[in-house]
Amino acid sequence: MKTELQLQGVLLRLPRSVKNLILIFISTLMFGFVMGLEVVYETTSFDTTGIKENYLGNEENEDAEILIFKKSPREIRTMIHNHVLSLSTLFLVISILVLMTSIPTKYSTILAIEPFISLFLTFGGIYLMWKGVAFMNYLVLFSGILMSLAIGISLFLIVKDLLKR
Repeated sequence: MKTELQLQGVLLRLPRSVKNLILIFISTLMFGFVMGLEVVYETTSFDTTGIKENYLGNEENEDAEILIFKKSPREIRTMIHNHVLSLSTLFLVISILVLMTSIPTKYSTILAIEPFISLFLTFGGIYLMWKGVAFMNYLVLFSGILMSLAIGISLFLIVKDLLKR
């Protein structure tokens, strides 16, 4: 006889002490994520030109207020390595928690998988753009927005279930 582990709704049934621990973790994670988005805004202005300049530099722009140089191979690889490893670990935790919410499994599965796809596309796109595939800045912007939306929605749903009595 085969039994399937049912994750949907598990957050609702956890003891209050575990819910509080997860709530503190999620709150801390949300703070860090918002700070990261602020850094992205400061360095790119959330637009395709800013994305391109942040990684490829703006030395040819004589009107630039701040001179930005193209990232070195070591800088770009270190940045991608650090972000992909740390974000994929955080996204795994968030994905498991969103699968434990009370929303239908088909929606929680999409929310669980999407950030990994966008993470790959965002940082793969940054690398390809840095290597010379200039139009990748559009992919980076689009996938970054999708990733942030999926994480934001997931965190909202997790907190909503944690606060339910």
